Amino acid sequence: MTSHQGDAVPSPVHHASRPHGAVPLEEAGAGAARPVSAELRITVSEEGVAQARAFTRDTLRDWSLGHRTDDAALVVTELAANAVVHAVPRAAADDSEVWLGLTRGTDHLTLTVSDPGDTPPVYAPHGAFAFAEHGRGLCIVDALSEEWGWIPRPPAGKTVWARLSTASSLLP
Repeated sequence: MTSHQGDAVPSPVHHASRPHGAVPLEEAGAGAARPVSAELRITVSEEGVAQARAFTRDTLRDWSLGHRTDDAALVVTELAANAVVHAVPRAAADDSEVWLGLTRGTDHLTLTVSDPGDTPPVYAPHGAFAFAEHGRGLCIVDALSEEWGWIPRPPAGKTVWARLSTASSLLP
């Protein structure tokens, strides 16, 4: 989603299968102050995923959210890697753009990765890939985010999103 401040999210909304359920992305920041956002076109390569991670860290530091950089960078890495590895190779030859979006609301940070693939993300419960080299990315996203899901991007593509709290840890 190449979103801009104030853009509405298209419907229908699809949710990742989670034990505690996901909520629609359009509920993010409902009634809150206007969010601040940043975008990055991700180069379809390992270097592009690294750039997305660095962009996330730098942006969160600029937004005084340094305490969320580790979790957010890991979530972005997993979402961007999924897009580059799984979605782009299946897309039309002229449609290989992947975009990272970061939106800071009053209480939450929303991370989005948009890609040209129409295939929904595949979430497998913990343990299903215990010894597999791949397949644990969305389990990591699930563990680190408060909620996550995906929405289609007509005419083709999707946006996978994750929401993290901006609150500081209560631990000393």
